[in-house]
Amino acid sequence: MATVVVLGAGIAGHTSALHLKRLLGNDHRIVSVEPKAHWNWIPSNIWVGTGRMAEKDVNLDLRKIYKRRKIEFYQGLGTVIHPEGEGTDARPFVEIEYTEPGRKGETDRIYYDYLVNATGPKLNFAATPGLGPDEGHTVSVCTSAHAVEASAALAESIEKMKAGENQTLVVGMGAGNCTCEGAAFEYAFNVDHELKRHGIRDKAELIYFTNEAKLGDFGVDGMTFSERGFKQSSRMWTESLFTERGVHSVLGAAAKNITEDTIEYETIEGEFHEIKYDFAMLLPPFTGVPLKALDKDGEELSELFNPANFMKVDADYTPKGYDDWRAQDWPETYQVPQYPNMFAVGIAFAPPHAISKPYTSPNGTVIAPAPPRTGMPSDVMGTTVAKTIADRIKTGDESIAYESSMARLGAACVASAGNGMLDGSAASMTMYPVVPNYEKYPDDHGRKKSLTIGKIGLGGHWMKVILHYLFIYKAKALPGWHFIP
Repeated sequence: MATVVVLGAGIAGHTSALHLKRLLGNDHRIVSVEPKAHWNWIPSNIWVGTGRMAEKDVNLDLRKIYKRRKIEFYQGLGTVIHPEGEGTDARPFVEIEYTEPGRKGETDRIYYDYLVNATGPKLNFAATPGLGPDEGHTVSVCTSAHAVEASAALAESIEKMKAGENQTLVVGMGAGNCTCEGAAFEYAFNVDHELKRHGIRDKAELIYFTNEAKLGDFGVDGMTFSERGFKQSSRMWTESLFTERGVHSVLGAAAKNITEDTIEYETIEGEFHEIKYDFAMLLPPFTGVPLKALDKDGEELSELFNPANFMKVDADYTPKGYDDWRAQDWPETYQVPQYPNMFAVGIAFAPPHAISKPYTSPNGTVIAPAPPRTGMPSDVMGTTVAKTIADRIKTGDESIAYESSMARLGAACVASAGNGMLDGSAASMTMYPVVPNYEKYPDDHGRKKSLTIGKIGLGGHWMKVILHYLFIYKAKALPGWHFIP
């Protein structure tokens, strides 16, 4: 009997665990380690954050799902990986620390044959003084609990506007190296929709605050949309949405300090400015979780991680300039080269470089979106690695490796611009591939024009709603779940 341990039960980790159990059955042991007892469909947190959906609608009980699927569940977090075992015992294992009530702080070890690192990100609110809902002055929608707090703060601001008080609302990035620009974009337009729904849009100045040098970058270096023989850049497409809805933008900005009513920031040009605000939803940058690895003698294997503590896999990490980046730099199998029985997927793997062009201010501040690795790509990575591990276990052939490079992987992003049965809207974007291949598609910004499309309308909103229920169904592992892409 083989044991496969999956660290993390977000989109990538949960998908891996479910597919591993489906492919290997009860002849082998699948273990999930996750610090929370619930699974959160993060894309719908923006609706929780505007009060249009309840927290219970975006969370699922992992224990119930894993008990039904016969997956072992440990509520805790991985702290130390021992890929070579310890001393004379060559069996690899991972140390975990329990987070469940009654056992919090206790430690344990789980021996494994294969390990999948799907730990996701650490929300680095500490990157900017004053950022975040816990020790700062801003709200977030990164977790369902944060989204509930954001909804309450937004409701308070709306009540003030109803009483005749003008408000400045800022939505965007909390540091110069953030990712998830799409989530901020979504939330900004959902706030705009809510203000109109309450009849107080004229009382609000809504500002989109971002580290993108240009609107429509989204951390993927922008896109070129083609429709009916015409081409349009995602920049022009996005600028038109902002203009139509009266949302102002601050571009190429890195928040440096945040007080209870002021955001101090630096621009790509090295200039310093500030914004007075009443409500601010700013996303944090991500780092890897505090996970480390030790060799059999207890020495740290620091080479397995990049400086942000994301795990290195089969990518080309050679330092290169923006003009020298290639689609081929990106990982194919997500296997850790030094240890063929270790993989890292989703946000946990170290990207070889950014996708968008990076900028550094004259003061040395890096202002550039980090590459997104969430949603559909995470799901595909989790599935790919599960297939690799399952086939290796069943056949004994360690050379088997399925591939899903982000440079050959498409993605669909349906960004909500307002939740309403008849008046909702969404910006629907598809791109192929996620990482642009300028050698293969030199005339269309590195992507295949027939599969890179942008639209907005009520139809997109319904698609967003359908995807919400579809992926909730899939996450519950209900009949036929594995046929859902």
